[in-house]
Order: sequence, then C-alpha cells, then structure tokens
Amino acid sequence: MAGHEHHHHFSLCFCDLMRLLWSLVVPCAYLSLLLTLVLLLLLLGVRMWLQGRRKARRARDGGPAVAFFHPYCNAGGGGERVLWCSLRALMHRYPGISFVVYTGDQGVTGEQILEGARQRFNITLPRSVTFVFLRHRSLVEASSYPHFTLLGQSGGSMFLGWEALTAFVPDLYVDSMGYAFTLPIFRYLGGCKVASYVHYPTVSTDMLSVVRERNPRFNNADFISRNPVLSAVKVVYYCCFALLYGLAGSCSDVIMVNSTWTLGHILALWRSPSRTSIVYPPCDVRAFLDIPLDEEEDEEEVEEEGWEELGREEEEGRDRKCHSIVSVGQFRPEKDHRLQIRAFHKLLGRKEGGPGGRESLRLVLIGGCRNQEDEERVLMLRGLCQELGVTDRVDFKLNVPFEELKRELVDATIGLHTMWNEHFGIGVVECMAAGTIVLAHKSGGPKLDIVVPYEGGQTGFLADSEDSYAASMETILALSPSARLEIRRNARRSVERFSDQEFEACFLAAMESLMGKLER
Repeated sequence: MAGHEHHHHFSLCFCDLMRLLWSLVVPCAYLSLLLTLVLLLLLLGVRMWLQGRRKARRARDGGPAVAFFHPYCNAGGGGERVLWCSLRALMHRYPGISFVVYTGDQGVTGEQILEGARQRFNITLPRSVTFVFLRHRSLVEASSYPHFTLLGQSGGSMFLGWEALTAFVPDLYVDSMGYAFTLPIFRYLGGCKVASYVHYPTVSTDMLSVVRERNPRFNNADFISRNPVLSAVKVVYYCCFALLYGLAGSCSDVIMVNSTWTLGHILALWRSPSRTSIVYPPCDVRAFLDIPLDEEEDEEEVEEEGWEELGREEEEGRDRKCHSIVSVGQFRPEKDHRLQIRAFHKLLGRKEGGPGGRESLRLVLIGGCRNQEDEERVLMLRGLCQELGVTDRVDFKLNVPFEELKRELVDATIGLHTMWNEHFGIGVVECMAAGTIVLAHKSGGPKLDIVVPYEGGQTGFLADSEDSYAASMETILALSPSARLEIRRNARRSVERFSDQEFEACFLAAMESLMGKLER
C-alpha cells in the first residue's frame, strides 16, 4: 500500500513538472525571439557604423582601398612572396586604388618590412602601402591553445579580424594567409567584398584519416592515437569543425588555391566550384634561369669535341668535390627537418667507405624563423645533429637574404624537401630552377604539380621515408654528369609555368570581377 502511494505521489510530481515546463515554452519562445531581434538590430547597427566609417574614409582618401590580412607578413616564407607579388600586380594594374596590409608584426616599421621583402624576395613595390599593426596576434598562435588548437586559433582569428576591421574598413578584403573565419566578419559586418588565397586548408580529409587510423602524426598526440574512444571523439570534433570551416569559406566572392591538392580539399569543404580556381604561387625562377648549368654543360662540350681523356679527368675531379644538399623551408614542425637530418645521417653511413666519403657531403638547412618557438625548434634540431654525430656536416642558415639563398641553391647538387602533403612547395620550384636535382616528398603539391614528367622526361625524385630518402640521395650522387644534366634541364624548362609573370596574369584574371567594381 505504501509503495502504491509513493508511486502515485511521484506521478503527481512528474505531472506538475511537465505542466511547469509547458507553461515556460511560450515565454521562452518570446524571449528567444526578442533576443534574436536585439542581436540582429545590434549587428545591423554595427554594420551601419562600419559602413559610415568606410564612406568617411573614401571621401577623405578620394578612392577605394584593398586590404590584405597577413599577420605574419615579415616572416619571409612562400606565403609572404604571394602577398608581395599580389600587391605589385594590383598596384601596376590599378593605379587609382590604395592598398593596406594588416600585420601582427611588432617592433618593426613598414619601411623595414618592405626592405625585408626586397632582400628576401627581390621584390620592390611600385608605390607605398599602408600597414595596420595589430596588437593581438597571439590570439592566432598555436602555442596559445594547447588543446582544441584549430578551434582556438579560428576563434582567435575572428577577434583579430575584428581588430583589423575596426582599425580600417576596406572596400575589398583579401585573406592571403588562410584565416577563413575572418571572411564572414568582413563580408556581413563590414559590408566588404571578400576574396581569399588558400595555401593550405585548415582542416582536410587527410587529417581525418590520420585520426581515424590512429596515426601519431603532427597534431595527433600519442595518448589520442592509442585510445579508440578519444580518436572517435576527435573525428567528430574535426567533422564539426570542417562544417563550420566550409560555411566560413563559402562567404568568399573569389577563391584562389595554390595547387591541385589544395583545390580538391577546398572544393570538398567550401563547395563553391564556380568561384574557385588554381593560381600557382609565384616563384622567382627568372633569377635562376639565367644562370648557365656551366660545369656540366662545359663537360658536354668537351665530350662533343672528342676530348675523352680530359672529360674523364674533369668528371673525376667533380666526384671528389663537396656535394651540397640544400633544404629551403621555414622551421615549422610540418616541414619535418628531423626526417632530413636522419636521412642524411643514413646517407653518411652508406657513403662511409665510398668515394669521397663523409667529407664530400654537406647538408644545408635554410629557412625563416617566425618566433621564439621556431628558434627553439632550431635548437632541438641542432641537438639532434649532435646526437647523431653529424654536427660537422650540417649547416643552419636562418633568415638569409635572397642573394645568399641563390648562391646556396646554385652550388647545391640536391634540393631536399620532406613535408608530408605540402600544399605546393615554392622551395621545390626554386631548387629546380637553380639547376638543383630535387628530392621531394611523395605527396601533395610536389607529387601532383611540380615533380612531374616534362615532355616525357624526368624532372626529379620523390621519397617518403628515411630509407627511401637516403637511397634516393645515393642514387642522385651516383648518376653520371650527363644524366644529372638531362634531369636538371627538364626541371628548369618545366618550372617556367610557376614564374612571377604567370602568377600575376592568373591572379589579375581571378580578381578582375571584384576589382572592376571598385573602379566604378
């Protein structure tokens, strides 16, 4: 009997609770509608305020303005070369438009940034550009988010984008660094036309496969890869983030990608094929193409004249010289400099008893350091060299000027690249243009766009592990001078499609629909 009363009491309480919740439905609906209306009015007010600031600025400056969002414009990498070449092309084509660069660099002036671009890339802008220095670049630093890094950086980019928009309201906004979550802010709040140049998708199907396969790679920690539950949770997290990333990216009026590999991922995520096109990044190939392949060309001339004995003597002399293996790339974790050092160590082991031996080989790591984290990474790489006993054969050259980079590439025998799924690979192109035989990772841009046969001839080598890299380097060093010359010639002819001139033509064609409206 007591149990029956208890059950009856519980039923009454449950019914009372349901009636209370039902009575709250209508007030909650009204409250939600009211809050939504207030939010819309607030956003509308912000948009009108920002558009008023843009009209005032246009009246003051006497014309439209284009702004590039590039928080690391002084970093000296391939993405920065795209920025400066884009600005140079637009300045020549549209003299009546002013240009702005949003940068997070501190402790430097605009003049110093432009001088750095001239030294590193041999690029000089035809007229002045205005720099807007952002104070909160740390919001997009990976080190600021030990967990949920992608989400943290993307949210941080929105705050940094808001800082940029309130500092200067442009007519056309160009994200040239891959911060897709800034696009809806400038489009819907700022009322700007927006364009984007995508170097690398923030999230990709390759990342999802790494997590699904529980593979500890780059951003997949060991404790996650070992736990099936955590791996499943991370897959769901990536899928949700990919959906948000696609919605943000689809706000762009013009979408440019730098390679076939990037195109595939952006089409799958942003789903805007009619607005998307490949614009290969500009590589300074002309600075290298004028340099003759002298040593081996001279030998070929000698052989054609029948001086076989002299030719043999020259070939033996070259076999005894120091062969330089050069890597060009920023000191970021995804560039995988550790693989380069370990593969080089294995190569030295293979060559220990061969002609020339250890003393005939040198590994040169050339790259830019963006911040203290990159500098600490270089220290760890130096430690790895010491651990493997190759310190005397490995040189680090940080933030070198263009002329020194050029000298190193021209003197090198092998150009080394080890990044898995590199979105393009400007350093690979520069190596090929300089007459260096390139050995790149068998994935991404190098595999699909760069190290591909040219008119049926080989243009370089691909590898994907320490052993295959060491074996390929040994194969290249063992080639006859004439065989190396043939590969170098094919590579040089093939990279002319990645010149500054080709980039400028394709970039201007992609931007024409937006730039034409600004001039009206």
